[in-house]
Amino acid sequence: MSDAISPREFRQSEGTGDWRVVGDGARALFRTGSFATGAALVAAIAELADAADHHPDVDLRYGAVAVRLISHDVGDISRRDLALARAISAAAAEQGVGADPTAVQSLQIAIDAVDVAAVRRFWQAVLGHDPVDDADLSDPLGVLPNVWIQQIDAVRPERNTVHLDLYVPTDVVEERLAAALAAGGRVVNDENAPEWWTLADPEGNEVDLAPWRDDSPWS
Repeated sequence: MSDAISPREFRQSEGTGDWRVVGDGARALFRTGSFATGAALVAAIAELADAADHHPDVDLRYGAVAVRLISHDVGDISRRDLALARAISAAAAEQGVGADPTAVQSLQIAIDAVDVAAVRRFWQAVLGHDPVDDADLSDPLGVLPNVWIQQIDAVRPERNTVHLDLYVPTDVVEERLAAALAAGGRVVNDENAPEWWTLADPEGNEVDLAPWRDDSPWS
């Protein structure tokens, strides 16, 4: 029996305040303040992960540790992720390390294509990514963003066919949207808002800004 849970179940569970579900799993960013403190937190996370036989993606940088939890066997978050998230937050609290949920985000590259298979073969070859499902590519090391090849009916010479999908927590999307507009951006399409807004920079390069919402169809 699968132990998959919905993003809503995860968010509503006790002990997940440090975490946000954005796009591809549950994420947290811990402000460590130093590389040594971050390394100590990573060591604690490693012990917890080995004990649970469930291993997150961990990114150690000067001043911060980013963690992503996802269960690849169910293709989403699970109760194993929930349990490990609680344990990681407790370990961080014991070390006096706080989380910054507003800094969490997830980035995906989207490419519009008439011939999805042909375009995907090229990007799979040049990036060294692994195919996932029918139109996705994933970095086998989990470092680079996923690439999604999106089906379109005809070539659109008047618009770019490559754009970014940026998933951010719901509680920061309005601030991020306002900042983008103040920086010279414009809204290309808001028909799908508040699920996502398509924005463009002054030269027309596009990004879909998408908050992960409790009432989203992906929750």
